[in-house]
Amino acid sequence: MNAFHLFLLVLFVYLSFLILTGLYFNKRQVSQTDFWLAGKSAGVFSLGFSAAASWLTAGALLAVIGFFILLGTGSVWGFVAPNILALFIIGLFVKKIKALPAVTQPELLELRYGRFLRLPVALIITVVMILFAIADIKGFAMVLEIFYNVSPVYSALIVGLAVAAYVTLGGLSAVIATDMVQFICLALFILVMTVAVLSGAGSTSGLSLGQILAAPSPGWWNPLSIGLPMVLIFVLAIVPGWISEQDPWQRVWAARDEKSARNGMFLGSFFVALVFGGCALIALGLNRIYPEIAGAGFPMGMAKAEPALLTFIMEARFSDLSLALCALALASAAMSCTDTFAASGASCISRDIFQRHLYRSATPTQIRMINRASVLFIVFLATLGSFFITSIIDAIHIATFIASASYFFALLGGIFWKRATGPGAVASMWTGFIVQTGLVLADLFKTAPMAPPFLESIHPLFMGHGVIPAMGISGLVFVGVSLVTSPSEKERLDLFFGDESGENSKPRIFSSPLVPEAE
Repeated sequence: MNAFHLFLLVLFVYLSFLILTGLYFNKRQVSQTDFWLAGKSAGVFSLGFSAAASWLTAGALLAVIGFFILLGTGSVWGFVAPNILALFIIGLFVKKIKALPAVTQPELLELRYGRFLRLPVALIITVVMILFAIADIKGFAMVLEIFYNVSPVYSALIVGLAVAAYVTLGGLSAVIATDMVQFICLALFILVMTVAVLSGAGSTSGLSLGQILAAPSPGWWNPLSIGLPMVLIFVLAIVPGWISEQDPWQRVWAARDEKSARNGMFLGSFFVALVFGGCALIALGLNRIYPEIAGAGFPMGMAKAEPALLTFIMEARFSDLSLALCALALASAAMSCTDTFAASGASCISRDIFQRHLYRSATPTQIRMINRASVLFIVFLATLGSFFITSIIDAIHIATFIASASYFFALLGGIFWKRATGPGAVASMWTGFIVQTGLVLADLFKTAPMAPPFLESIHPLFMGHGVIPAMGISGLVFVGVSLVTSPSEKERLDLFFGDESGENSKPRIFSSPLVPEAE
């Protein structure tokens, strides 16, 4: 048995456990609440593990280590800090989110503004989820290519089929349960790699642990080394999109109560910070082992910085079993994110598109069948897309920017601002989507290979494919059109802000006086 066959055997055992988990939850499902929202019984730790696992993809972790190697802690604002902040901020919004009478964000927007917004938002969220899944599949493909010289096609098929097998069985319950296991695998991997890399750095350089942890370059430990204006630009560009991402909202709705949801999001934010802290220590060790990578600078050194940890593992000559366990840990990270994005996007297709617009009298069994087919569809498109998008972080950022510019204001504005109207939300969404998509395409086509982004070279405010100007335009359109159009109907406002007596309306999860029954 060669090394790759041993990995496949280990992966098969692991997948068997995940599939059995899916079957277990599939047998326990007796209602749509069980399938869509895990029976609304998720506790603090299950939510915390799941929230963290769903945002820690293998490819992104490798990219983060690469950024730490080249740019130090000043690079946290491009991915790390927004991850931590977004989950924490969602925790602050739990009381409002938990009380909302919806299962998906498109359904929520229909209740707030009217049915004309549900379909386009469902489509946009599905596209965003596919882009996120692309980053996971691409990251795992890099792992298997370096470890076992496996074609990206086979790597994509492995993670895609694995996710489809257990997510289609158990719904969100299976996703949350397996996320707990997958996060523990990833956290143990980061811990072991931190020790191994720092030990290797000490052996290679002859330095003590204290000397290794000393900054390899001036300003490495300064998170504000890029300057406060750039920090604010990064935060404004990324955090809104992640706050409005559907999958953490679904976990809030799946919580057994408000306290569990809030503490679960806070715990998830803490877990993410711990893992990224380990990545920073790994980067310090790799800096000592491979000083030539940092010497190449950014962005030229990124081609070697991103797979640096994988290169270290290969050069350390781990046993075949140890190598298989490393690959499994990274595979679990890829799957924990892919399953989340596939499940979230599939819920939009099956509930917000199929059930709401195509087949109103669909039975729960039919809806679950469509949901399972949708998971396969999303994984297939993500697998296909992984061959066309070269940058892992860029795939994540593009998805985030589209979300930020298109429906951030309609979503957050709708639940916190009474004067927001349906016409304002529609105008804002389409304006932001069109402007942001156009800016992304222009930036991609006009940026020369290995050169700084074209739009960023015009002005720093245009960094992130111009998301801040796009968001600014979207926000102005949202406020302006809302103010010049008639306020929303009282019935809609009562669902979100309470009736005139000040009492909050009780949420109705699968029905509403404003949305005819579709079950």
